[in-house]
Amino acid sequence: MSKTIVITGASDGVGAAAARQLHAAGHRIVIVGRSPAKTTAIANELGAAHYIADFSDLTQVRTLAQELSQAYPTIDVLANNAGGIMGDRTITSDGNELTFQVNHLAPFLLTTLLLPTLTASKATVIQTASRAARVFGKFDIEDLQNAKNYAPHTAYGNGKLENILFTSELQRRYGNQGINAVAFHPGIVATQFAADTTHLMRHIYHGWFKRFFTITPEQGADQLVWLAQGTPEDTFTPGAYYEERKIAQNINPDSLNPELARSLWEKSEALVKTP
Repeated sequence: MSKTIVITGASDGVGAAAARQLHAAGHRIVIVGRSPAKTTAIANELGAAHYIADFSDLTQVRTLAQELSQAYPTIDVLANNAGGIMGDRTITSDGNELTFQVNHLAPFLLTTLLLPTLTASKATVIQTASRAARVFGKFDIEDLQNAKNYAPHTAYGNGKLENILFTSELQRRYGNQGINAVAFHPGIVATQFAADTTHLMRHIYHGWFKRFFTITPEQGADQLVWLAQGTPEDTFTPGAYYEERKIAQNINPDSLNPELARSLWEKSEALVKTP
């Protein structure tokens, strides 16, 4: 059965690879990206609709949600794939630390604004998380803006942990209304990821020795494609976090804390409310 699948961060890397594979499988793909040139190029290649939105600006996220709601009465899959590791600590025009906003707050806002459509569609909502949640995450619910001892990798790890916590809380709140939330780690993928940071991870992803550590975008897209085409409760367990098509076992203990997930939701909700 053909699905309507919205993929953010789909102008490059894992998102673009997943879009190509899902399009080839006969699904209706909606491309969302930050770069007008790259996003348009992928959309034209696939004959797909596309939208431009920079997640460092929440006004653009609100506009995106409105446009998607108007254009698509049914959204079967929302893949929140956009994200990244940043450089020096930067505050957005919305007043949030950039890593936190791009990786968590913007997809949180997009998803919650689309909830009427997503619940009516009994949609699968996919978060591209990361094993960085365990390796780098040093989460403090009272420091979502990463103001204390900022480091690019720690902020990124916290953002990926927030993706996992958001997944579980989204499922808890809206699972009985038809939502099927799931998160996954794509692997260490050779993409433009980490291109904007001065952190060591830039050298892992873009240095000469990246071939020893990374997989291709097509390989990294495997789980996103698998989850997008899958059936909840059969293919995957709603609310869970996956690595290599299996529920992850070696994880950050914070990712299993329901009170932390609830508190993150409430604080995120307060941050995205308009005056």
